[in-house]
Amino acid sequence: MSGTVLVVEDDRELRELVRRYLERGGRRVRSTGSGAEAIGLLAGGGVELVVLDLGLPDIDGREVLVAARDQDQQVPVIVLTARSGVDDRIDGLRRGADDYVTKPFSPTELVLRVEAVLHRTSRGEGAAAAATTFEGGRLRLDEVRHEAHLDGARLELTPTEWGLLTALAATPGRVYSRYELINQVRGYEFPGYERTVDSHVKNLRRKLGHDAARIVETVLGVGYRLGWTRDR
Repeated sequence: MSGTVLVVEDDRELRELVRRYLERGGRRVRSTGSGAEAIGLLAGGGVELVVLDLGLPDIDGREVLVAARDQDQQVPVIVLTARSGVDDRIDGLRRGADDYVTKPFSPTELVLRVEAVLHRTSRGEGAAAAATTFEGGRLRLDEVRHEAHLDGARLELTPTEWGLLTALAATPGRVYSRYELINQVRGYEFPGYERTVDSHVKNLRRKLGHDAARIVETVLGVGYRLGWTRDR
């Protein structure tokens, strides 16, 4: 199932609609209405991205989301749900979702969002960029391997956390507003973006440890910047 998009949706007609549109866009698709089966497919490997309905009949869809984020390959997830409240969105993003699409939705827009997430989370095949280091080599960002290391230890970042860190690292010291960050990382204007960015920054800082506040600095009333300098 290499390069497969896994669609997890209990509504058969909707599931087939999403599958057809994704296949027309050139994607291989596997679909299921069962959360338990989805977890099994994830464990088997080869899933490139998951389009996930949270309201599944057998288990809570959030269990599938956790399973996707727990896999070694850190499979990106687009949540597809009727839960449209901002708090629901924030909860999904805190659990590691990379995008959040509410029903009713445009199948064409969903396909574009799938492509956008895959573009952001690609491992940079064919890219010529070498690893970039900061603060005397303490922080290392490898765009080709899509990896971040701090003091020699690999950071297990979600695709969105990786996007935030690399966006800030593009110009160390430059202050990015939350609006700029959400559009660079997520690729579109997202309702409730300020709370969304703050949530992801909080998760990122937790993984950065005791130096987190100096690496990702808060500029009150404006946004965030990378506090560490790039090595020459």
